[in-house]
Amino acid sequence: MTTTAAAPRRVLAPLSGLLLGMFVSMVASTVVSTSLPVIVHDLGGDQGVFTWVVTATLLTTAISTPIWGKLADLVDRKRLYQVALVVFVLATAVAGFAQDPTSLIASRAVQGIGAGGLAALSQVLMADIISPRERGRYMGLFGAVMAVATVGGPLLGGVITDSVGWRWNFFVSLPIAVAALLMVQRTIPRSAPSGRRPRIDVVGIVLLSTAVSLLLIWITNAGSAFDWWGVETALMVGGSIVATVLFVVVELRTAEPLVPLTLFRDRTFTLSVIASIATGIAMFGASVFLGQYMQMARGATPTEAGLMTIPMIAGLLLSSVGVGALITRYGHWKPYLVLGSLLLTAGAALLSTVHYDTDFVLVSLYMLLLGAGVGMTMQNLVLIVQNSARPSEIGVASSGITFFRSLGGTVGVSLMGAALASRVTELFTGAQERIGAALADLGPAGAEWAAKLQSGALPQVSTLPEGLRVIVEDIYAQGISSAFLIAVPFAVVSVVAILLLPNAPLSGMTTSERRDAAEADLATVSVPQGMDALTATGAVRVVGEDAPTMDDRGRRS
Repeated sequence: MTTTAAAPRRVLAPLSGLLLGMFVSMVASTVVSTSLPVIVHDLGGDQGVFTWVVTATLLTTAISTPIWGKLADLVDRKRLYQVALVVFVLATAVAGFAQDPTSLIASRAVQGIGAGGLAALSQVLMADIISPRERGRYMGLFGAVMAVATVGGPLLGGVITDSVGWRWNFFVSLPIAVAALLMVQRTIPRSAPSGRRPRIDVVGIVLLSTAVSLLLIWITNAGSAFDWWGVETALMVGGSIVATVLFVVVELRTAEPLVPLTLFRDRTFTLSVIASIATGIAMFGASVFLGQYMQMARGATPTEAGLMTIPMIAGLLLSSVGVGALITRYGHWKPYLVLGSLLLTAGAALLSTVHYDTDFVLVSLYMLLLGAGVGMTMQNLVLIVQNSARPSEIGVASSGITFFRSLGGTVGVSLMGAALASRVTELFTGAQERIGAALADLGPAGAEWAAKLQSGALPQVSTLPEGLRVIVEDIYAQGISSAFLIAVPFAVVSVVAILLLPNAPLSGMTTSERRDAAEADLATVSVPQGMDALTATGAVRVVGEDAPTMDDRGRRS
């Protein structure tokens, strides 16, 4: 099927299954964000459990993404996508029945494995049915689904938790998942599996898992469970470096590498990886710290905080859909990516200046700029990598971008969190005199509020007395603004990387059509070469004008 001639409904039919699968994965993740403190409390967990419930999913998602991408180049992608969806949904349902922190963390880890497959394979399957030139407008739909799930998930989770209990947060996505499985089964054609025998790079998987696990565990726990500089840091960072070096050596030597390092010979892939890291930091950082800013620096409730971050989601939604349509219509992608990286940088820089009393209209404008920058760059970086990658490596190339975006975002958020914690501790120390005066004004109740502040737990700012609340809001606003300052240098690097990207035109063929064309070209070249070889050996003689010929009965004439 030629995409440019296909009716939009013939494209939207298979695309709807992918969109439903993505919506399931995002809602299942975001719907528990507002109820996670209640969940951990009910299961008897502490702050360490809270951290691991989040980290387990991020860890397995990052590790499994390139594995799914590699499998996508070897086996039927449709079946693989369905397997990932089933794994994700079953793990999500098991999490709803969790009776202790260990079972919850384990099910969340398995959930991350399925999420990695859905993230990587949805992009690969899209490349199979839509050409890069047409893909822009449809990638905007992915951005729209992401925006709806990001906004609606936390709000839905709060309502479900307050009305029927937090366990139903894990069950709510099951009917949508069943619908997604049926849509994928009916509308997406099976992909032709590779002619190569599937060989899984087990050693590469183990080394990559070890390197990423040690790095993320170190960043997650350094500064809280142990010091930033100490024996634990030396062992984890050193072990991660050694595993990374061994991984590179193995990938250079194996016949079927998990992550073909030859991809980095492609300038487009390398620069897109660099730009994707900054995009991941902005995306994950905004989702983590903007909500905290609304609650800790402006006294909002979780539901109010979700509503107050709508400007960022609106920017992401409008830019991803609008720019996707413009890329499809005119075929130019680079100006939009450059503009997006500039908006991302401006948004992060402006958010690093906010205070607790900054006019919310300005804060909304800053969020809008950041969201628009993420919407213009995130999906379109995958698009241009798929446009330049060879059809046989479309899976590993697509998942490579997703992997580095997730890894960079996770590392960046950890650094931003460390900066926030350090700054808040410093500001609390410097504000002891002001805090003491505010507590004294409260009379006998001041001692109770002092004990709550000294407990080390995050205060519920909206319940604090007015004089004390203003001080705490000011401290957290300054701490969160310093966290966003961490993202600014990475955003500047992304601007440079995008400016250096080759401005290659978008192909009008799908991945399947490109593969068929490549095989046809190979056959065209191979047949004459094979005939030349046979002629040289005398197996076949060339018939010239003076050479004897045969009539239709085989007689010499």
